[in-house]
Amino acid sequence: MRRCLLFSARNALCLSRSNSRHSLQHGFHTTAQRLAKRVPSEVEKRIADIPIERFRNFCIVAHVDHGKSTLSDRLLELTGTIEKGGNKQILDKLDVERERGITVKAQTCSMIYNYKGEDYLLHLVDTPGHVDFRAEVSRSYASCGGALLLVDASQGVQAQTVANFYLAFAQNLELIPVLNKIDLPSADKERTLTQLRDTFEIDPTNAICLSAKTGLNVEQLLPTIVEQVPAPTTNDGAPLKLLLVDSWYDNYKGVILLVRIFDGSVRAGDRLISLATQNEYIVGEVGIQYPLETPQTVLRAGQVGYMYFNPGMKRSKDAKIGDTYTTVGNAKKVQMFPGFEEPQSMVFVAAFPTDQGDYTHLEDSINQVTLNDRSVLVMKESSEALGAGWRLGFLGTLHCSVFEDRLRQEHGASIIITPPSVPFKIIRRDGTEEIIRNPNDFPETSFIHQHIADVQEPIITATIALPEEYLGKVIELCEANRGIQESLTFFTATQVILKYEVPLERLVDDFFGKLKSATKGYASLDYEDAGYRSSNITKLQLHVNKVPVDAVARVIHASQAEFMGKQWVKKFKEHVDRQMFEVVIQAVAGKKVVARETIKPFRKDVLQKLHAADISRRRKLLEKQKEGRKKLRAVGNVTIESSAFQKFLAK
Repeated sequence: MRRCLLFSARNALCLSRSNSRHSLQHGFHTTAQRLAKRVPSEVEKRIADIPIERFRNFCIVAHVDHGKSTLSDRLLELTGTIEKGGNKQILDKLDVERERGITVKAQTCSMIYNYKGEDYLLHLVDTPGHVDFRAEVSRSYASCGGALLLVDASQGVQAQTVANFYLAFAQNLELIPVLNKIDLPSADKERTLTQLRDTFEIDPTNAICLSAKTGLNVEQLLPTIVEQVPAPTTNDGAPLKLLLVDSWYDNYKGVILLVRIFDGSVRAGDRLISLATQNEYIVGEVGIQYPLETPQTVLRAGQVGYMYFNPGMKRSKDAKIGDTYTTVGNAKKVQMFPGFEEPQSMVFVAAFPTDQGDYTHLEDSINQVTLNDRSVLVMKESSEALGAGWRLGFLGTLHCSVFEDRLRQEHGASIIITPPSVPFKIIRRDGTEEIIRNPNDFPETSFIHQHIADVQEPIITATIALPEEYLGKVIELCEANRGIQESLTFFTATQVILKYEVPLERLVDDFFGKLKSATKGYASLDYEDAGYRSSNITKLQLHVNKVPVDAVARVIHASQAEFMGKQWVKKFKEHVDRQMFEVVIQAVAGKKVVARETIKPFRKDVLQKLHAADISRRRKLLEKQKEGRKKLRAVGNVTIESSAFQKFLAK
């Protein structure tokens, strides 16, 4: 009886294992089949009936704060993608974007527009306007056939407008000039149209004048997009070829890819291969942004949509922006796209937790934010004064500020950020080159004289657009920051475009803020990398009782050392506690002390009990106290609290 029960139990166990193995082998196909069998929505049915000839992919590009996100909202409302009167700037998803009123990351959305009785599939990309996020704009162009060149009618053509125009022109995009904010009392349509004609040789009669805020004339824009933006093209019968335009991370789905399909089609269950990494994946879901993620049965040639894999892509680094994907077995038939140039970090800061007990929490927070911001460079670093931390690389000072805000708002992080620094290049006598990103790694003066042939600093070409009345002040500002003038162009009677070569080290020292102050906010700035140039560079350090403070070091031009050194010692003195011995604070550039402040010690009155004593007795007691001070100073260590550094490093 017992043998019979054991036999039946063994059979039942084998049967359950067999069933579970069968379900593991065929479970994903079941998921793919389930996705394929789901009932298509009304939107999906309409998209399926639209041929590629009625697809339109376009983006909105403009200078910062010219109204791109507001115009996007109006277009989404006109096409029925979102309801009227809902949330403002629906494509700006980050808290910091809504708070500051800027776009940090390019956002996409698909729309269906009925024109003359036929449905058109429009794909919109809302791009950032600030120069720090130019890489987002150039990536957006790759998925588009046209661009709306948006200009604020009250501000006119500004620096980033010029940069965006030339980027789009190089990509052969169809440009539609649009004047926004014409409802403002300060709007000057005639002046702005003249600027467009003189600067870009654009026919002003084709420009559309509207107000995105009130909705005035916005309905004229959609027919113009349909008529002027070319439809995407494809090779019939060619294997799948798609371009990875962007990616973001989801805690449940893994890395989600934003892709532009050039040939073929992709659906759930397809096996894809990356031509850059040679990794193979199985597609878990495809869909479009409408405006949120909306699953679809298939993505066809000409469409821009999202997809994620099952099993999911775990690391953001595996999603190489500009990569080409195709189906497994067709890798040799598909030519890889040239890809995008990865943006290089231009500004570096050191970041430390205010309390070393929060190190693990801050590390997790930084890792979470960098999952969706691949342009941040992260390296571990330690400081004797501030403990363990990180060296972070950013595209610019605004990028750094946005990253810091996201850490504080989204993760509640408490963090100390050092002033921004830039990379420097040293060329040794044997011809080898090295990029120095950390001021503490910059070689000492004696080492430079013996082993270094040349020290170079990064240079940028700054394009400044400003009213003519502020020209003198701006030239004075650029010259004071070691700028070299390249060109000066009057593109209207009252507007000037000024080009200067300026050291990047001066740009990160609040150059933009000073420019805005000098021009009452009317000037605009755009810049691009111009390589490295030889310069007289030195390291400025802070010494407390002749001991260097590693948390406070900066590589600067020798001409600034004395001025900055005096500022440092004066400010640092306010935050160091008085001791029983004398504390000497020095700013040292190379081997030269350029500034000094002294904190007097607490003093005991050793003459208190003397009344009419001999003068020699007085001197003896004072000399004895003086000797005691010297011994105390020799063995005493100045302990500087992290709160002192926090106050010193605060702006």
